[in-house]
Amino acid sequence: MKTIKQQLSFLSPSLIEELLKFSSIKDFPKGTQILRDEQYVKVLPIVLNGLVKVFSKFEEKELLLYYIQPKQSCVMSFSAALKNAPSKVFAITEEDSKILLIPTDKLPKWLIEFPDLNTLFYNQYDLRYSDLLDTIQHILIDKMDKRLFEYLKNKAMLTNNSSIKLTHGQIANELGTAREVVSRVLKKLESEKKVTQTSNGIIVLSGD
Repeated sequence: MKTIKQQLSFLSPSLIEELLKFSSIKDFPKGTQILRDEQYVKVLPIVLNGLVKVFSKFEEKELLLYYIQPKQSCVMSFSAALKNAPSKVFAITEEDSKILLIPTDKLPKWLIEFPDLNTLFYNQYDLRYSDLLDTIQHILIDKMDKRLFEYLKNKAMLTNNSSIKLTHGQIANELGTAREVVSRVLKKLESEKKVTQTSNGIIVLSGD
């Protein structure tokens, strides 16, 4: 319990006590879907350890929107919960993750009683707005080679692992493109000595 309180130390002690009293803490293996699109949000996640990726669906394609890191939550889930509306996103654990699950029926009361909870989600809105602007820029302006390279660098940084163990198809799903496009662009990046592909994964060689 002491460790959990330390992980939540960015919140006030009184709010932490309320969260621990009414919320649950669960461990999710890598690759677990913790939120489905069109699902009504009954619990709101705060990541304690690990990493969660959030997607949106556009027709038959999926697009990676942002990652939820430790001490962060999902602002899209927060918005859906307050409106009592179906979620427009789905979320999957990128790594084994420990997550605090806050009952959404407590949110209206806690948002009034605990100003730091409001601050947390205001900050999340600001952060995700920047993330979404970056995503739109990458889609509309950047060529696929730059977009893919930035994606790989970000993935390596977030997972703290220089070897990115994803198939070309998995990368294509996260970028909302075709596997053949990813394969072709990876070959180009490899010829430019920006990445190398090995049996252990894709390794980013250059930060430029």
